[in-house]
Amino acid sequence: MAVLGQIRQRSVFLILVIGMALFAFVISGVFDGNSASSGPSDPIAVVNDEEIDLTFYRQLVENTERSYNLSTMQAVNSVWDQLMRATIFRQEFDRLGIDAGREQIQMILMQDERIVQDPRFQNETGFFDFGIFTDYINQLRVENPQAYNSWKIQEENIVGLAKENIYYDLIKSSTRFTEMEGKIAYHSQNDKVNLKFVRLPYQEVPDSLFKVTDADIKQYINKNKENYETEMSRSVRYVIFPEVASEADENQIRSDLEKLKTQRIEYNDVSKLTDTIEGLATTQNITDFIEQYSETPFDSIYKTKGVLANEYADILFGLNPGDIFGPYKDGNALKISRFLDRKKGGSIKASHILVAFEGATRANPEITRSSEEAKKLAQQLYRKARRNPDDFAQLATENSDGPTKATGGDLGFFQEGMMTDKFFDFCNRSRVGKIGLVETEFGFHIIKVTDKEDVVLTANVTKEIVPSEETSNGVFKKTIQFEMESSKTEQLDTIAKNYNYDVKFVQKVNLLDENLPELPRQRNLVQWLFNDETEIGNVKRFSLTNGGYVVAQMTGIIPEGTVNFESVKLEVVQEIMKERKAAHLLEIHADKNSLDALASATVKEIETASAVTQENTVLAGAGTEPYVIGTAFAMDINQSSALIEGNNGVYMIEVTSKEIAEELESYKAYANALQNEENTRINSSIYEALLSSAEIEDNRQLYY
Repeated sequence: MAVLGQIRQRSVFLILVIGMALFAFVISGVFDGNSASSGPSDPIAVVNDEEIDLTFYRQLVENTERSYNLSTMQAVNSVWDQLMRATIFRQEFDRLGIDAGREQIQMILMQDERIVQDPRFQNETGFFDFGIFTDYINQLRVENPQAYNSWKIQEENIVGLAKENIYYDLIKSSTRFTEMEGKIAYHSQNDKVNLKFVRLPYQEVPDSLFKVTDADIKQYINKNKENYETEMSRSVRYVIFPEVASEADENQIRSDLEKLKTQRIEYNDVSKLTDTIEGLATTQNITDFIEQYSETPFDSIYKTKGVLANEYADILFGLNPGDIFGPYKDGNALKISRFLDRKKGGSIKASHILVAFEGATRANPEITRSSEEAKKLAQQLYRKARRNPDDFAQLATENSDGPTKATGGDLGFFQEGMMTDKFFDFCNRSRVGKIGLVETEFGFHIIKVTDKEDVVLTANVTKEIVPSEETSNGVFKKTIQFEMESSKTEQLDTIAKNYNYDVKFVQKVNLLDENLPELPRQRNLVQWLFNDETEIGNVKRFSLTNGGYVVAQMTGIIPEGTVNFESVKLEVVQEIMKERKAAHLLEIHADKNSLDALASATVKEIETASAVTQENTVLAGAGTEPYVIGTAFAMDINQSSALIEGNNGVYMIEVTSKEIAEELESYKAYANALQNEENTRINSSIYEALLSSAEIEDNRQLYY
């Protein structure tokens, strides 16, 4: 989920990438038939009679996989969503004859901070100049054709965005709210009623009063079929055979690491002589030794205790230079470590107040104060900080020009090389609590050293805990045996029970699914389930991406438009029960014509609700009841209603008072608020409307 979250957050960027690629493809002639396709002849999709080329689609998928580190199906689906949007909008623009000119392009460019703040495109006053930008592009055409071609692709995308803005503006311009509509909205929000009511909750009517048969359920489903129809799917059961290192495998890795700790003598079968093999404790060339024997390279970075393996951090941190520790477990690996060095106070925590000035090598260009002004201010702040050290964070928040001002100037922990030299040198030689003034290429810093920690350097030989060949062969043998027995009898669950294997069952697998419970990235299995030749009861073995196997059996085929009776049965029963309970309550209390009569007959209290508005449809203590509240606003004062069928029960209400909001001189503000809400709705719903009306042939399942 975390990956998908990143895609959503960066969807605008993805749209731009796909948009550029789409326009580039248009330019190169793919859609007008001027280029030959090296891939299959069938398109990946057909959108309103326009074919989307498979080769083009695959290029986008590969680029998205690399850019976002996604699985293939994640990239396939992300590209699909964005490509459908780009294609459908382009078709709509072409149909309506929408085009963008120089002004629209300039408007889009001026929203890009990277372009607007680029000094190459600014005039003498420091503002973005579209003429200068245009001259730059014309110069590219002559001096750098490759960069110019890249710009032309980007320009097409900018034109697309400009067209989209024009399109949305045209739609928004057709939606206008009058002051009368604003007045209605004002009264919906501000008119209030106080009421009394008696509530007869459905949940208090015993279910045993009603018998719901399968025939009743099927009849209800048929009446409301569109609410319960499902897409094409399959059901499957499977047994997972993971390749996991055994205890013997782990012990063998420990033994191998033990041999590497100290120098040893081994007999060489080739030379027929004995060889002296260096150990981690005696080697003089740490880097070469680690490279030869470890699965991870030598890390020369000093570390604090918190960064070391948690369980053994105290032991590792307490070693002396030359000491060897291990083998010990760190995650899914075993290690031996040699302690190399310790730096006292090598990790430093400090806070600072930055006073920048114009002309400093790495100062913020927005800073206009001179060096002399900055120095004078820095000295004033330095004196204040020394007089009141406890107020340092407040001083930083109020005065610092650095990005850490929001955190009171706190820079966190850092080591040598992470800060500019002058800054680090002061912190390194100063005790905790020391406050000083230092000038660097950023400006003047008032620095407070707040903490120091020792850091250590260790050399680690790491071996991942993986199954041995013998263990892997054993897993494979078990898998093959289970697959053969299950295939013969088509009783995978029975065979699994005989071996005490855990069987997983998934009732609904969709056509483009990739992940199943405990089975990430199993696209091959899903494709097999939807293969026309796969029949119910068929059994097949698949390899796992992280080692091991899964043996699966297809157990059911659900055609598109089918209603899965068992999966919706409980939900439908509840709806039928609600209808029957409402009818029952309305019938037995039909003769009650006042709150007192109904309350007396049902032994219910008369409840009250105050300051109820039409905008808020929640009835205190009862839940969301829009019809009940709407009825209240249509009633006269001190009038009892008839019985009202609500969402959560049957009600009788009586309005005790009404408060009509005082009229305003103008309702433009409310009309404008309605307009803003409508504009937001348009932004989110227009594409959905275009998508729902588009004719789309989806062939993703044929290729992925």
